[in-house]
Amino acid sequence: MPFGKYKDRFLIDLPEYYIVWYHGKGFPKGLLGQQLQTVYELKLNGLEYLVRNIQKL
Repeated sequence: MPFGKYKDRFLIDLPEYYIVWYHGKGFPKGLLGQQLQTVYELKLNGLEYLVRNIQKL
């Protein structure tokens, strides 16, 4: 995350409530918004493990 309380964290490591809040508020435009939308979908569908497995490599 490039700014705010969670600055310098991987997007996948953001708390679920924060991603859900962005979903309700509206994701920002541009690449960051697309990435947050993807993280939302991953968390929503229980697919975080896919990213976690890549992080281990």
